[in-house]
Order: sequence, then C-alpha cells, then structure tokens
Amino acid sequence: MIKTRASSFLQTITTYTSSLIHHDNPNIRSTFYLSIPILVFSILLSIRWILTKKKPNQKLPPGPRGVPLLGSLPFLDPKLHTYFADLAQKFGPIYKLQLGNKLGIVISSPSLAKEVLKDHDTIFANRDVPVAGRAVTYGGQDIVWTPYGPEWRMLRKVCVREMLSNHSMDAVHSLRHKEVRRLVQHVHSKIGSPVDVGEQMFLTALNVVTSMMWGGTLKGDGRAKIGAEFRQVVSEMTALLGAPNVSDFFTSLTRFDLQGIEKKIHVQFLRFDKVFDSIIEQRLKREEGGEESGSSKDFLQLLLKLKDDEDSKVPFTMNHLKSLLL
Repeated sequence: MIKTRASSFLQTITTYTSSLIHHDNPNIRSTFYLSIPILVFSILLSIRWILTKKKPNQKLPPGPRGVPLLGSLPFLDPKLHTYFADLAQKFGPIYKLQLGNKLGIVISSPSLAKEVLKDHDTIFANRDVPVAGRAVTYGGQDIVWTPYGPEWRMLRKVCVREMLSNHSMDAVHSLRHKEVRRLVQHVHSKIGSPVDVGEQMFLTALNVVTSMMWGGTLKGDGRAKIGAEFRQVVSEMTALLGAPNVSDFFTSLTRFDLQGIEKKIHVQFLRFDKVFDSIIEQRLKREEGGEESGSSKDFLQLLLKLKDDEDSKVPFTMNHLKSLLL
C-alpha cells in the first residue's frame, strides 16, 4: 500500500515536471529550474512523512492530529501551560505532541511525574540539546545538556559538593551581603522618586550571581566594566535562547540556520568566552604572584582548584569550568 502510494505520487510529479521542462515559454522554464531545489526537498519530506505515518504501532499515547510535516506547531498557544492543560482534559494525563519531526510526550499528573523524574529518572535523564544551547555550552558540556554517565555524575558532584555545599555558600556570604546592601541603599536614595523594582531586583540578582562566580577575583573598575559587559551579553543571549528556532524542530534544516540564530548566538558566545578568559587569566596571575585571596572566595577559585586535581577519573576541563559558570 505504501509503495503504491509513493509510486503514484512520484509518477504524477514526473509527468508534471516533464511538461514544464518542455514548455514553450522560456520564463516558465527558467522559473522551474530555480524552484527545483525546493521541489526536491518537498518531495523528500512528503515521502518521509508518508512512510513515518504508516510505521507499525509503537504503542504511543493518544494526542492531537497535526498537519503533515508541521505536526502541531501551527496550533501551539503562547500560553503553553493552559494549552497543555486543555489537551490533558481531552487526551488524559499522558499524550503525544508532534512538533515538526520531533515527537514530544507530555505528562500532567503527579503520579506520572514521580515515575519519570524519580522512579525512572536515569532513563529520562538525557535531553535533546537545542541548536542555540549547544552553541553556548561548548557542545553541550554543562550539567543541563551532558548525557547521563560518568561525565554528568562528575559535574553533578562538583555542583553539589563544591559549589552548592554549605561551606561554599558560607564562603561567598559576604559577597551576597554586599549586593543586597547596595540594593537597599539605592532604593533608599530614590525616596520620593519612581523606582522600577523589577529591574532593580533583576540587576541585584545578576550582581549576586556574578559576585558569587568571581567577586573575590575582580576588584574596582575592572569588576564594574566586566560586570556591565556580562549583563549585556547575558541579556542578548537569553533572548536568542528563548526564541523559537525552526532548526530545533526540523533537524535536516539545521545546517542552513534559516533564522540566523546559531550565527547570532555564536557571536555573543565569543564575547562571553572572551570575558571568561580574561577573568580566569587574572585569577591565575594572582595565584602565580602569590597574592592571597582573602576571606572573600568565589566559585572560580573553587573550580580552578578542582581543575588541577589529577585524582578524578573523569578530567575536569577548562570547558567544563566555563560551562558551569555559564
């Protein structure tokens, strides 16, 4: 049945293209030749869709019927939480969602969430890395995108035991305290004037994070300059990471970067990487010069120390270090 439909489809296309090639009007022939790449691509996608739809039953959960090639992409609501809730009312607590050539499974009940996230967490631990995410994490070498295995367990150990331990958090307490005091002083200085609380909270949170990452390494004007550039790059990268990318839903189109997102975020990533390299270089020079770090330690100091540890079975590289800071 599948072969018959595909053969009939190809025969129709062949007859149609033959008539265009031998058409008397040269403009029509010229237009046809220019459209050949698009035509071939459409044919291949159509055949793939037909074959995929007729595969043996994979015991998938129910879900909405999408349109050919696009799936449910045209019907996605910007308010995804309400969209998923409506689909759960119709199809139950677990349903499938075809998004381009990616198949998603949505769960919406506490019991199923427990099975996926706790009982069988290692099975579902791996994640599909988006194009933009891969570009800014050195090929997916951070704890979010690294596949489950020895490397991921090493990164988790670094985060839990080193960066987020009580001892490490106490070490950067003074840095956090300074940023909160600055916020209070700034708001107090604006008495009688309008204050954008949301913006100030965002800036304070970002300053707290950067202080914890390298607040004990950078001092004075250098810290302010790098902090300003860091905020700008983070803002632009966040916008690109959150933008829908057709390459994430149609992997065959990834190489073309139709929206230019990969190119744009790569430019910002190079700026980001340059900032990291500058900070790390300053820290290493201070250590080589025998300068004491003082009471205010930061995550960069902890990670550089781990990088020099040769006892680990899985090496902790400089890319791992920068990915965790990112």
